[in-house]
Amino acid sequence: MDLRDFIKKCEEEGELKRIKAEVDWELELSHIAKLNEEKKGPALLFEKVKDYQIPVLASAFTSPKRLAIALGMPYHFSMCEMAKRWMEHTTKKLIPPVEVKHGPVLENIIQGRDVNLFNFPAPKFYPMDGGRFIGTAVFLITKDPEGDWINLGTYRMQVLDENTTGVQIIKGKHADFMLKKYQKMKKPMPAAAVIGGDPLLFLAGSTLVSAGVCEYDIVGSLRENPSEVIKSDLTGLPLPSNAEIILEGQIETDPEKFREEGPFGEYTGYYSGKTGEEWPKPALTVKRILHRNNPVFWSTSVGKPVTDTHMIQSLNRTATLWTDLENMKVPGIQSVYIPPEMGGRFWGIVSVRQMYPGHSMQVGTAVISTTTGHYGMKGVIVVDDDIRADDIDRVLWALAMRYDPYRSTQIIKRGRSTPLDPALPIESREIVSRIIMDACIPFEWERKPLEIKLDEEIVKKVQRRWNEYGL
Repeated sequence: MDLRDFIKKCEEEGELKRIKAEVDWELELSHIAKLNEEKKGPALLFEKVKDYQIPVLASAFTSPKRLAIALGMPYHFSMCEMAKRWMEHTTKKLIPPVEVKHGPVLENIIQGRDVNLFNFPAPKFYPMDGGRFIGTAVFLITKDPEGDWINLGTYRMQVLDENTTGVQIIKGKHADFMLKKYQKMKKPMPAAAVIGGDPLLFLAGSTLVSAGVCEYDIVGSLRENPSEVIKSDLTGLPLPSNAEIILEGQIETDPEKFREEGPFGEYTGYYSGKTGEEWPKPALTVKRILHRNNPVFWSTSVGKPVTDTHMIQSLNRTATLWTDLENMKVPGIQSVYIPPEMGGRFWGIVSVRQMYPGHSMQVGTAVISTTTGHYGMKGVIVVDDDIRADDIDRVLWALAMRYDPYRSTQIIKRGRSTPLDPALPIESREIVSRIIMDACIPFEWERKPLEIKLDEEIVKKVQRRWNEYGL
């Protein structure tokens, strides 16, 4: 699948709307998308963007059905069901990409003085944004200079001038690991920013996977088919052959050459990156642009939940958390969920079939020790196996009826945070506290509260007669 296949399938399923009226890339496009998302509307393809002939795709992933279309899974699957299938695929054999010589992304090659990032309809999203952001639905390809590890990571990218875009590589991210190695070598880091292509590559690029694991391999496992890549003669990086747009170049590693960027209206619902309040950031000097004929520009509005950013983070972090727990051999896990309403990252919910005293609290502590849960997660709720992790009504019921704050709470004072967490002061965002809320009936209780349950035979009878009741 490439982005065009995804658009076609969404349209066939009534999940995409073409906007034929001209819209302005400055604020209007993003505001239409955001209001559409709040109404749980379809994906939008803006066919006439002011000053441009290139269409813009937005609101791509704001429904579980559209995520299922991208994943090639049954359209009725819930977020939990998709995440479970993801876990099942990626705990088996990973499938690396295969190299090909040609691909549609090579249809147009722009280099040297002809490079101009303003030739693409990068939107300005929110009133206080520092500029236009070309990279929101984007992933950056980098390579470990000491080995074969290829990383695909999603980092916001602001257009700074005709051939330079800021790249917010947050400390501790995998691209940051690689950047530090290039710094020691006193060399720039080759990099390529990809906009459009197989939508799963963007999904994987925004996923928390273990260091040393390549996201191409994850996508190959999910597709049960290898991704096709072209080895770049400029950067040496493997580029997706069916991408819409690729910005190739290098990131200067000398901190003196870092650039200030932002602010930007982030997925937390708050601005970040105000000049003078956060560190200067790396910037990508674009040496060459590759793009397909009549490319489609992919963008996401970010901002307050729920946008496609939150849906993406919810799905891929739910999937990777479940995978982490599976690989840790934590027994009894029934379902896992990181709700999009909670930013798709800050709170996790796990359902467990208890097998011994302390089991439920073990699950909670395991979550915050995983690759997914150790970074930015502030709370974990553990529920018994009679409640699905994504059944929020029942999760809240368990907190009210099974959770005792004194007995069932663990506070961890120091954990890895994200610099985008608005609950922390700007100057102190590296460390966050965490809470584990064990909303399970203790396994060791001999006298457990007697839960009200419906009679199964009467339930079957009522279901058979449901139409008779006029319901």
